[in-house]
Amino acid sequence: MPLGHLEDLRVFSGTAHPGLAHAICDHLGSELGKVQVFKFSNDNTFVQYQENIRGRDVFLVQSFSRPVNDRIMELLIMIDAAKRASAQRITAVIPYYAYGRTDKKDQPRVPITARLLADLLQVAGADRVLTLDLHAGQIQGFFNVPVDELTALPLFARYLRSKRLPDPVLVAADIGIAKKARNFAESLGVPLAIVEKRRKGNDGKSESLNVIGDVEGKTAIAFDDEVDTAGSLVNALHAIQEAGAREVYACCSHGVFSGPAVERINSSFFKEMAVTDSLPPPEGMRKLHVLSVAPLLGEAIRRIHAGESVGGMFETFDQVESKSGSGSF
Repeated sequence: MPLGHLEDLRVFSGTAHPGLAHAICDHLGSELGKVQVFKFSNDNTFVQYQENIRGRDVFLVQSFSRPVNDRIMELLIMIDAAKRASAQRITAVIPYYAYGRTDKKDQPRVPITARLLADLLQVAGADRVLTLDLHAGQIQGFFNVPVDELTALPLFARYLRSKRLPDPVLVAADIGIAKKARNFAESLGVPLAIVEKRRKGNDGKSESLNVIGDVEGKTAIAFDDEVDTAGSLVNALHAIQEAGAREVYACCSHGVFSGPAVERINSSFFKEMAVTDSLPPPEGMRKLHVLSVAPLLGEAIRRIHAGESVGGMFETFDQVESKSGSGSF
């Protein structure tokens, strides 16, 4: 039977985020595929599919959460096992693509690990990649197989509108995210401000300098693609606060939340932070609102399987937003 029939679609999950994989299957109205994934006592990873996948359209859901390198190796082995089990097509569904920050050689004698990871996925046998909000758009060009990059911005837009925030302004947490923030601000119909910062070395520390734009007396919405230790975001928060913002909310696609992130955010001036469930949310974090990307990923999987346009998902959203008054608050 050719691809396109839902009975030929099989979704499997690695150990990184099975809850998200189950939610994706709920959206598709199907059961999560059966696969055995574990480690031997010598720390070697073992994978065995517990059902026949010959000639099937296989989607492997694995976010690169901690421990990152274990998650990557696990996915590579799952891809290889699926290829050797004669799957017709293998799509790696990677909600969070780690090593996205190493997308270029910006210092002497350093790697381009995002490219290396792309090579590994292809050599393992991935025929396609489905991901969400890459740190750098050029990572798509590191692959010689199709890459579908989804965005969580429509989810954030709906959520922020539902809060009816007074006098909002979107604030890019740094200049690197400014272009995406500008497009997001335009879709929301709100002004844009940018926090200018300078990063010191490779230890994750940064120094926020000043806010470009008017936030005084406004409700600021700090925006970034991911939050790691939250040092940069908290520094941006202080700059926004000092510039006179009345309240500060935040949204980011990927909540990595390493090290002191939970403590920093819990004790910060943020009113609330919205993140997706591209990564498992941490315990003990207050002020956190999680938006599920399962319907987004599920619809993309259905469209890929059926040979339909994935970009059409967002064209429909843009049409709805334009009819609702240019997305203004």
